[in-house]
Amino acid sequence: MPEDIPLLPGSPRRLSPQAGTRGGQGPKHGQQYLQMPGPRAPGLQGSSSRDPGQPCGGESARSSSVINNYLDANEPVSLEARLSRMHFHDNQRKVDYVLAYHYRKRGMHLAQGFPGHSLAIVSNGETGKEPHAGGPGDIELGPLDALEEERKEQREEFEHNLMEAGLELEKDLENKSQGSIFVRIHAPWQVLAREAEFLKIKVPTKKETYEIKAGGSIAKKFSAALQKLSSPLQPRVPEHSSKMKNLSYPFSREKMYLYNIQEKDTFFDNATRSRIVHEILKRTACSRANNTMGINSLIANNIYEAAYPLHDGEYNSPEDDMNDRKLLYQEWACYGVFYKFQPIDLIRKYFGEKIGLYFAWLGLYTSFLIPSSVIGVIVFLYGCATIEEDIPSREMCDQQNAFIMCPLCDKSCDYWNLSSACGTARASHLFDNPATVFFSIFMALWATMFLENWKRLQMRLGYFWDLTGIEEEEERAQEHSRPEYETKVREKMLKESNKSAVQKLQTNTTESGNEDDEDKLTWKDRFPGYLMNFASILFMIALTFSIVFGVIVYRITTAAALSLNKATRSNVRVTVTATAVIINLVVILILDEIYGAVANWLTKIEVPKTEQTFEERLILKAFLLKFVNAYSPIFYVAFFKGRFVGRPGSYVYVFDGYRMEECAPGGCLMELCIQLSIIMLGKQLIQNNIFEIGVPKLKKLFRKLKDETEAGETDSAHSKRPEQWDLDYSLEPYTGLTPEYMEMIIQFGFVTLFVASFPLAPVFALLNNVIEVRLDAKKFVTELRRPDAVRTKDIGIWFDILSGIGKFSVISNAFVIAITSDFIPRLVYQYSYSHNGTLHGFVNHTLSFFNVSQLKEGTQPENSQFDQEVQFCRFKDYREPPWAPNPYEFSKQYWFVLSARLAFVIIFQNLVMFLSVLVDWMIPDIPTDISDQIKKEKSLLVDFFLKEEHEKLKLMDEPALRSPGVGDRSRSRAASSAPSGQSQPGSVMSSGSQHTNV
Repeated sequence: MPEDIPLLPGSPRRLSPQAGTRGGQGPKHGQQYLQMPGPRAPGLQGSSSRDPGQPCGGESARSSSVINNYLDANEPVSLEARLSRMHFHDNQRKVDYVLAYHYRKRGMHLAQGFPGHSLAIVSNGETGKEPHAGGPGDIELGPLDALEEERKEQREEFEHNLMEAGLELEKDLENKSQGSIFVRIHAPWQVLAREAEFLKIKVPTKKETYEIKAGGSIAKKFSAALQKLSSPLQPRVPEHSSKMKNLSYPFSREKMYLYNIQEKDTFFDNATRSRIVHEILKRTACSRANNTMGINSLIANNIYEAAYPLHDGEYNSPEDDMNDRKLLYQEWACYGVFYKFQPIDLIRKYFGEKIGLYFAWLGLYTSFLIPSSVIGVIVFLYGCATIEEDIPSREMCDQQNAFIMCPLCDKSCDYWNLSSACGTARASHLFDNPATVFFSIFMALWATMFLENWKRLQMRLGYFWDLTGIEEEEERAQEHSRPEYETKVREKMLKESNKSAVQKLQTNTTESGNEDDEDKLTWKDRFPGYLMNFASILFMIALTFSIVFGVIVYRITTAAALSLNKATRSNVRVTVTATAVIINLVVILILDEIYGAVANWLTKIEVPKTEQTFEERLILKAFLLKFVNAYSPIFYVAFFKGRFVGRPGSYVYVFDGYRMEECAPGGCLMELCIQLSIIMLGKQLIQNNIFEIGVPKLKKLFRKLKDETEAGETDSAHSKRPEQWDLDYSLEPYTGLTPEYMEMIIQFGFVTLFVASFPLAPVFALLNNVIEVRLDAKKFVTELRRPDAVRTKDIGIWFDILSGIGKFSVISNAFVIAITSDFIPRLVYQYSYSHNGTLHGFVNHTLSFFNVSQLKEGTQPENSQFDQEVQFCRFKDYREPPWAPNPYEFSKQYWFVLSARLAFVIIFQNLVMFLSVLVDWMIPDIPTDISDQIKKEKSLLVDFFLKEEHEKLKLMDEPALRSPGVGDRSRSRAASSAPSGQSQPGSVMSSGSQHTNV
């Protein structure tokens, strides 16, 4: 009986008179099939020309009546025959995945030194000569023609291998001189069932849901009240109730009776179907492409341009038909629903677990910013309310004290009165007050609470999303080698062997079964990459520090230049600070983009084996570089500025005549607050919002213009309604969650590391994140191709980075309070030096004396405005007066305050760490109700299995009872097919009761 398989490019055009049908229907318009006379075809692997219609490796062709369709896009299709843009042209088979590539017919580009002979693709995909072309001996291929022909053969082989794996393909004819071709892929039920069993995908059983009971009556009432209050904030999507749970079990073809399979086409949702196809694409080899493994390798070699699953339709279609994408757009991706909760279950269903966990994490982080924002505002308002009661700032603003301060620069700077810095001192109190210490402790505990609650939410989501059974072995089984790793291994093998490339590859193919799966690249092979990584990262960090030092030099020189002019002398500090912070912001934004590309390049030259390893190493490098880039200017102001100034008469100079800059009279905390706020707000506004909105739109515009200019031809397809794969191809490719996590992690650092200097940081982070959630949602729904659904049980290395930042924030805030602010000097003065236990006289206590006659020659102020002759000037430091036995040496107060600072750091750090550990211990990682339900689910699953086995045995016994003499044999066969210990119905019942008690 002849067998029909699809006609492919390069095949002879022989159509069977009666093509195979599907579902009792004849072939749809444009479908063509090649008739094969025999059931088995000879293997053609390794041959220079192979019939694409033949199976690879000598395997027999599949017996499916419909395997492949080649469609002429120019021929009209009636509306009755073309109803859905999510299916093949037969309107029956769903498109589960799309491969896209750009083709160019021969002769469309003339190679240097070659005549312009050309070949054309005729209607059935067969390669034939154009009428004006010469004979076979006259055809010469240019370099681009030969490359295109080679890619075409590799695509044909890969597509045949996909068909051998059971997939069904459809694509249009290459009937233009150049353009894009889309290979639509459909996975039939047999393939879905096979791969679902291999991937251990959990699916609902016949016992679809069961109720999850709350712990007690109080918990029930509280949960009901909370649900009633939050009902206006809930999105209007058909999400699963938090009280109901599907009883799921890994799919097994041998236990089909366990599952409620009503319709095979809809049993697996679209995300699961595309995930299954993607797994097949990743492990399918192509011998013509140097035994390349997987679609990722083919895309890296420009054989295909893109591979992506389809969106579920348009998000803004005026029709009444509703799909998950449209629902997500209306209830999640619109700015008008910013006040609503996120439909996390629907996000997970549409995009997969990995993206679902990201948005769940982002939602929890944003909600946790609400209490910290409230406390931060209260701390700020406390500073505003007590500003008039602050004794040190009142003393600084008192004109009668008349503290004459030493010049801020040489020659051009005059003596000045401390009361002129009244505004700075009053503003510093807004952020430097006793409430700041409380807020720092609160934020350290807040970070711990956030991480603990995320672990609990992650476990809860993992339970509801059936992720609790994912084992490391299963995750490793799904990992495939990266294309770059395979290429590196191949190059190493060829270098170490005297054989030719073809012989070596053939030997490797035959011996691959005897090799272990251990890493084939040793540390010696990777040593140059590691060395380059180490040197490059050190260079980038040194570059960042150099730029920070350059900005310091700018501040010093600009301050000196502005001090020469009387008109600008009064606003020197404000001008220098503002311009320097803006320069820092611009440099940070530029270096962020550069460091991201550098981290990607450095990770590539390391040649990690798997995508997971590549992602983890990329994240670590990018975070290290961006951490140093974003926080180094802030660390300088917080811990180094004003520490190495020297003293009058013995200043430290950067260059000849340029003194190191000092802190403002009110301290460096106010400047730290300005620096932190401008950098944080600037990064969020420019990088996180403007770049995320503007750059994708510009890329989309450029790609549209490029496609229009490269099209070169117009055909009737342009006037048609575009297909879904055309619409999705015009979207931006999905590049991963690393940029999304990175910007939030950097923001988390701004919120926690220096919160002692800027209590309003959580407020601005909250406002940004409310927009960020909807911005990311709109990007995923409307601007990006649909990502592959990735199954994962946690957020990976990001949690370790968050935990590290939380611990480091305790140390940084302790040093900010102890060193940068005046909190410790005020406490020391109030309890050790004050006569009445108040802060009266604190300003005078912190100012030392200097004899102006000891100024170096040439540094005295020129044209001083002070009428009286100044004998002593004051400067902020703890030093002995000029009349002391050891003038200008550090005083006892200095060492006392320094000891108190260090003691505070130790006490603060240990206290907060102890409280954090206590919070960690008090909050279990797994919620009690979830741990109870996991045990309950196992018991329910056992009972369900036993019940279904019992029903199966009863069905098998009924025919046996009707035919005497056969019942015993049937009963024995049924008993033997049952599990051990369940050979009789009675034993099944007893066994079921036993498990129920457990």
